[in-house]
Amino acid sequence: MTPEYLLIGHLTADLTPQGRMLGGTVSYAARVVQSFGLKTGVLTSAAPGEPLLEGLQPYADELVILPGEATSTFENIYGPGGRVQYLREVASKITRADIPASWRSAPLVHLAPLTDEVEPQIAYDFPNAMVLLTLQGWLRRWDADGRVHFKRWFDREVLKAIDIVVFSEEDITEAPELEAEFAGAVPHLFVTRAERGGTYYRDGQPISYTTPLVEMVHPTGAGDVFAAGLLCAQHVLSPDLTVAVQVAARLAATSVTRVGLESAPRADEVQQALDEVRGLEA
Repeated sequence: MTPEYLLIGHLTADLTPQGRMLGGTVSYAARVVQSFGLKTGVLTSAAPGEPLLEGLQPYADELVILPGEATSTFENIYGPGGRVQYLREVASKITRADIPASWRSAPLVHLAPLTDEVEPQIAYDFPNAMVLLTLQGWLRRWDADGRVHFKRWFDREVLKAIDIVVFSEEDITEAPELEAEFAGAVPHLFVTRAERGGTYYRDGQPISYTTPLVEMVHPTGAGDVFAAGLLCAQHVLSPDLTVAVQVAARLAATSVTRVGLESAPRADEVQQALDEVRGLEA
């Protein structure tokens, strides 16, 4: 089967006071894609026998799992100075050779690195697809203790093969000049700014967008929901991303009112967002 929406990146085990929990962009995004009614393929890596895979399998029509020595595992420690993030274990790298041949014709491709695991040149393998990158995992490095630090990444040649880039303003706090660099390198850049909405750069020209104001419960996963909602909405509703972003912003706002993977939108919530945006455009 050729997926309609292909996700490439690590699922994660997130260490929480409640124990190990399934996380990662591919996990949140797969739920979003299913709620849009699209067929999903997920290429990931995890330790053999990883029990958290049971939580991902219902949302992936096709699932390819590269065996790793471990499952990528994050731990966030909060203190007076804010959050300190640690990467405790890392699964296997994902290379161009790992992509099933039948998946190379997928119309929607989402590169979802979290641990610098996705080979950037993978972007070259989908010349006929709409390719979206959620950048955060290419902006990470970690020290011998596993503490995560910022790493600058910008590769103009790779970016020529990518249509849409999404990142949070918080991802580039240590290198704010990257916003302008990416805006000049890709056709579509989205910089999210939490409750302040964000900026859509279309061919380098900025367009502000808003997000519905809600009572936030937990922000984790909102960026993943936004990105997947954006790519799905441009496919099923309108190729005009100024329209699709209105759907994505609604879904991301809904996601912060819930905790964990259950924050991903249900099919009825996707339909409501699509109907609301259609009504505005009518």
